[in-house]
Amino acid sequence: MRTGRVYVEIDIACAVDDLWALTQDPALHARWDLRFSSIVPTDRLASGGYRFRYERRIPLHTIAGTGTSLGERTRPDGTRTSALRFTTGDRLSPLGEGRGYWRYLPTESGTTFITGYDYVPGWGRFLDALVSRPLIGWMTAWSFDRLRIWAETGTPPEEWPLRSVLQFWRRDRPRASRCLRVPRYARGADREPATLATLEAP
Repeated sequence: MRTGRVYVEIDIACAVDDLWALTQDPALHARWDLRFSSIVPTDRLASGGYRFRYERRIPLHTIAGTGTSLGERTRPDGTRTSALRFTTGDRLSPLGEGRGYWRYLPTESGTTFITGYDYVPGWGRFLDALVSRPLIGWMTAWSFDRLRIWAETGTPPEEWPLRSVLQFWRRDRPRASRCLRVPRYARGADREPATLATLEAP
């Protein structure tokens, strides 16, 4: 059974520099991204990136893994890219080894923030296609909208815990449906960055 790469895109009324700061700082990243409980850098790389350890706490267990991140800041058009590799030996993790990127596209009204990533299914391809990948894609999209609210209004992400999903009467709550989940191939939005090919494995 084939499974597609997870792809999420959202427009944020925020300058690229400000969005870069909210997303590239590991401590800030863990505050808005539902996929992580903590991200701790462990080693700086000569290339300018860093190795890190991540955790995701779930009931009765904490999934842990390691990764390597590398940012690129030199595109003439103002576009920035951050490439990532990650892995875990935790058998309870739905994600095994994977790789992906974040892309920051400057627009007239702010920044288009994009991610594309893929991974080896930790629970097998059938459960990944049926449960894991749709759930992880939703978590990513919901987190991106929570980030958007933080960047645009200054409202801390902690003001929107996961249970806020049930607050249907709150039109200002984070919603995954505000994100685009299909790449805009016409502008190459889903094209992997060259940075990813040269990023050393965790």
